[in-house]
Amino acid sequence: MTLRIYADHKKLPLGRIGVDVSHAKIHVNDCADCTEAERSGSGRIDRFERVISIEGEVSEKLRGKIAEIADKCPVHRTLEAMATIRTIVK
Repeated sequence: MTLRIYADHKKLPLGRIGVDVSHAKIHVNDCADCTEAERSGSGRIDRFERVISIEGEVSEKLRGKIAEIADKCPVHRTLEAMATIRTIVK
């Protein structure tokens, strides 16, 4: 929703936007892209993987901006406070 509102507001020629999210509990030692603070704990942590799919031609610069805007989503910010989130923009 955040991405569509942004795209419409900026009049970006984006086609359909899809987001798929998966969740797993992983051991903190298996988290290669976790911060040192996250690795200082023990046990398992929540890890989300978000794949944003956009139909049509999209420049690398715009893909980066889309990832940036997706990180500003209120749901993302809430989850990010207690979990690791990896984002892929296709």
